[in-house]
Amino acid sequence: MKSFPSSKIRNVAFVGHGGAGKTTLTEALLFCAGSVNRQGRVEDGTTTTDFEPEETKRGISVSTGLAPLEYEGHKINVLDTPGYADFLPDTLSALRVADLAVFVVSAVEGVEVQTDVVWKAAAALGLPRMIFINKLDRERASFERTLDQLRSSFGAGVAPLELPIGEETNFHGVADLLTDTAITYDTGKGVEGEIPEEMEALEHQVHDNLVEGIVVADDDLMERYLDGDTPSPKELEDTLAKGVAAASVFPVVCGSATKGVAIDRLAKFICEIGPAPSDRPGINVSAGSERHEVACDPSGQPLAYVFKTLADPYVGKVSMFKVLSGTIRPDAVLTNPRTHTDEKLHALFALRGKEQDPVPEVPAGDIAAVAKLGDTVTGDTLAPKGTPVRVEMPEPIPPALSIAIRPRSKGDEDKLMTALHKLQDEDPSLLVRRDDETHQTLLSGAGETHLSIVAERLHRKFGVEVETEDVVVPYRETITGTADAEGKYKKQTGGHGQFGVAFIRVEPLDKGSGFQFIDKIVGGAVPKQFIPAVEKGIAETMSMGGVFGYPVVDVQATLYDGKYHSVDSSEMSFKMAGSLGFREAMAKANPVLLEPISLVEVTVPNAYQGDVMGDLNSRRGRVQGTEAAGDGEQTIMAYVPTSEILRYSIDLRSMTGGRGQFTVKHDHYDTLPSHLYDKVAKKQDA
Repeated sequence: MKSFPSSKIRNVAFVGHGGAGKTTLTEALLFCAGSVNRQGRVEDGTTTTDFEPEETKRGISVSTGLAPLEYEGHKINVLDTPGYADFLPDTLSALRVADLAVFVVSAVEGVEVQTDVVWKAAAALGLPRMIFINKLDRERASFERTLDQLRSSFGAGVAPLELPIGEETNFHGVADLLTDTAITYDTGKGVEGEIPEEMEALEHQVHDNLVEGIVVADDDLMERYLDGDTPSPKELEDTLAKGVAAASVFPVVCGSATKGVAIDRLAKFICEIGPAPSDRPGINVSAGSERHEVACDPSGQPLAYVFKTLADPYVGKVSMFKVLSGTIRPDAVLTNPRTHTDEKLHALFALRGKEQDPVPEVPAGDIAAVAKLGDTVTGDTLAPKGTPVRVEMPEPIPPALSIAIRPRSKGDEDKLMTALHKLQDEDPSLLVRRDDETHQTLLSGAGETHLSIVAERLHRKFGVEVETEDVVVPYRETITGTADAEGKYKKQTGGHGQFGVAFIRVEPLDKGSGFQFIDKIVGGAVPKQFIPAVEKGIAETMSMGGVFGYPVVDVQATLYDGKYHSVDSSEMSFKMAGSLGFREAMAKANPVLLEPISLVEVTVPNAYQGDVMGDLNSRRGRVQGTEAAGDGEQTIMAYVPTSEILRYSIDLRSMTGGRGQFTVKHDHYDTLPSHLYDKVAKKQDA
């Protein structure tokens, strides 16, 4: 693929709810531009951007696919993003390198949850947006209903540039509101003609409204318009492009990706009113405490941002990057400021789905890929040596669901961890950690589908089959009373025996105090050299588990008497005596179970506040308060037992139709109600 100047590059993210037709639209654009010989179908797994087996199996996008194409002297880098909540982090990563977000909305289902979610994210970035109403050829499709929903959801900036000609199965063209012409696709290609008589009145009315909405953004144009001078379509288009670049106007176009209706016009609008990378504000970078903007200048210092990594067990790591400044050529050597290591960018290529097309250079604003970078992962910056600048990254979305995994084959533990770390390079929203207390490997992600796909990729890419199990809740034990006990360890063998007696008193401590050991031995009842062994025996017993089998906390143990034998006593015998005495004393000191309590913050639309608070109460939660979160939402803060929210992401998504978000973090331990002891003990026994 040849190189294009920054002014002729368009980086476009196709975003929206799952099932709206983003991947089909990407395929239709590729076919329209002549980049593919036939238009692939999601149903049979033949599309360019959904090439992973996990995608073709489910018929959904699970990661962002890149599809560059050439159209009328421009290069359009299409980023086909996932539309399901589990893969939102990948979509947000694509927004960070896009210069225009095209929201694909189904004319049947209308504005759905993920469209709302991603719109807010794009607005927070100040990203220009336009809307493509798709599936107008389907039954129950309605342009008017969908347009009303768009205006209700996204405000007065929503401006239709086209009206559909025909409804449902009779949909066959569009009316261009800028030029007052009709374009019909009865023969497969657009043919320009007159507006159909039956829609002339409506088209002229909407055309006048559109022109008035555009000219108000330009004082000279407005003055001419009021004087009766009608602006030309080119003048209207240029003024519209300024409003799009300023993210104040959101044009609406329409068509059918499956029938190929008005796809060429979408490509035309992207080129003509979509901003080039050089039209966008500079990228914020930091160098230590200093922050500044880097402009999109092909002649500047080379700077690149890695926004996605593909882990391939055969090819190795493939890094997708956007050049923010300068021009990068093959074999360039840049430094990763995070790791302070040099990276040689050998062969550079444009990535179309899984196909690689070598490129001679990558100028500022363009997107490309490179294989086998050593220590560079998603989110890293590549800069000239001695220039420690990094692109400022937002806070990552915290994982919503955790599962415990183990390799199906014994001995694959190291292989599993190596594979997981490679998948983390590909998907930074994954979190992997080993819980030393429960001895589980915990895999955390955005939801059930996300984690099930990770398990499939572990097997397919790295040959590691895994089994899942419930996450073990780390309960604790403590005591509420005081008790004494004698720990006696006596063992006689053929030679020296073992003998040690320790009298132990246990008492409760304040929460968070941990463990305290007090030596009150007088008169040498226990020789000094054996007293540390008694403390060690008690400490080890506490960590291994008390009456219920969980680690013991917040206890004071006092050694106040004992007995020894001048020959048979040893450190081992007093360590065992301390352990036995502690176990017996604890059993008599009214032991209780402690459960971990998490601080949960749930943000939901106002309409769901009551349902969510009621649900939190049913989980033994204690609501601490609420506060307005803006945009008609409330944030609810509550303390909830950790055991009650292990699968909360699934339940909250169901309860709120996917509109709720939450964060959770461990806060403290509290006493478990006694009626739940049997339930917890059974889990422990199992």
